[in-house]
Amino acid sequence: MSKERLLVVEDEAHLAEVICDNLALEGYEVAVSGDGAQALETIRRERPALVLLDVMLPSMDGFEICERLRREKNDVPILFLTAKSSADDRVRGLELGGDDYLGKPFELRELILRVRAILKRTQWFAAATADAQSLVLGEASVDFKSFTAHVRGKPHELSTKETMILRELADHPGEVVTRAQILDRVWGYDAFPTTRTVDNFIVRLRRVLEPDPQNPRYIHTVRGTGYRLTP
Repeated sequence: MSKERLLVVEDEAHLAEVICDNLALEGYEVAVSGDGAQALETIRRERPALVLLDVMLPSMDGFEICERLRREKNDVPILFLTAKSSADDRVRGLELGGDDYLGKPFELRELILRVRAILKRTQWFAAATADAQSLVLGEASVDFKSFTAHVRGKPHELSTKETMILRELADHPGEVVTRAQILDRVWGYDAFPTTRTVDNFIVRLRRVLEPDPQNPRYIHTVRGTGYRLTP
């Protein structure tokens, strides 16, 4: 079995070396880049299984790299590694499409566990999508493989996280899916200081999929708990 290829984007040479050595010991194939713009081109060209991305970088910061990739529909998993670990920074990074956020300094063991968790979630989504590639909600249909919704014939692009939330809800039709379940499945619960970002993603999904977003027909709120999908 071939090794999973990871890219570490970190301009502190010593820290990058330590991270790479420890990931290699876990059986991963690891490359490193210390420049934002160069890293972006490497990601586009080589499509690693996971990017460990610092925020403060020469030429282009990590938030911009993530934003550009998601705009290009590149859903490569991203784990932010940064000293900018305030709640607002964490939420910003994750709402831009990051998969997890680990503040510096961090324990290497925690880093390894988070890498494993992200790769596991990515594998879950790939397997779930292979089993059921689409979802129909009235006049809206969602293609999980292309991250696209068609509503009354009009296409709408969905983000990776929006699609993964729908995938998790669709796996439990008619059942209550808690916010904690969504966090754990899509991001990993520890990635968020609060659950408000889940609610923000649901609001955006309703704007696309619901005939009347203020009175949802398909994605229902279960107050104080989570959400229920009624196909």
